[in-house]
Amino acid sequence: MKHTNRHAGGRHRHSFFSPETGEAGGRPREDRPEGGRGGRPEGRGRGPHHGRGGHRGKRLFDYGELRLLILTMIAQEPRHGYELIRAIEEKFGGSYTPSPGVIYPTLSWLDDAGYVAKSEEGSRKSYRITPEGEAFLVANKAAADEVLSRSVGRQGKGRENAPAPVVRAMENLKLAMRLRLREGDLAPETAEKIAAALDAAAQAIERS
Repeated sequence: MKHTNRHAGGRHRHSFFSPETGEAGGRPREDRPEGGRGGRPEGRGRGPHHGRGGHRGKRLFDYGELRLLILTMIAQEPRHGYELIRAIEEKFGGSYTPSPGVIYPTLSWLDDAGYVAKSEEGSRKSYRITPEGEAFLVANKAAADEVLSRSVGRQGKGRENAPAPVVRAMENLKLAMRLRLREGDLAPETAEKIAAALDAAAQAIERS
């Protein structure tokens, strides 16, 4: 059932998708467990972590933050559940892998909220971000940046091992470009301005 209060007044409210509480509309979602079976959210009670990795004893993300991370990665490109698991594992340099019991309930939550849309690709379901999801990411950019920076800080000797501020800026650039391109075809003069800005940034990095 779709949530009916997510766009009250045309605004996306941070509390609806709170990274701090993981609650919807200010109340826990009791009708849909966030992970695992038998009504016990995975990562609570028995194992205070999401998925597999070397972070036992302290959850790497709360539920709201994990939703925000997954939505950000879907904004980069449409993905199905297995691709998300592998992409997050790669982002953490293999030190953290979310379990299917966390990924798929979270995708269902995002679909119910209207932030992603799913399509059938053979036996798999692929998820893409919706305009509502894009608007929500823009409205919660600071929280998304914090989640991305934390993931970089936790990955240790990952694939790139770049400083957190650098990777955060790279992720911001990729997301900004994808959101801009999805708005429609760029006018030639706009494309030239964007290309010039990217070229200038590349030159500044080379000189640094």
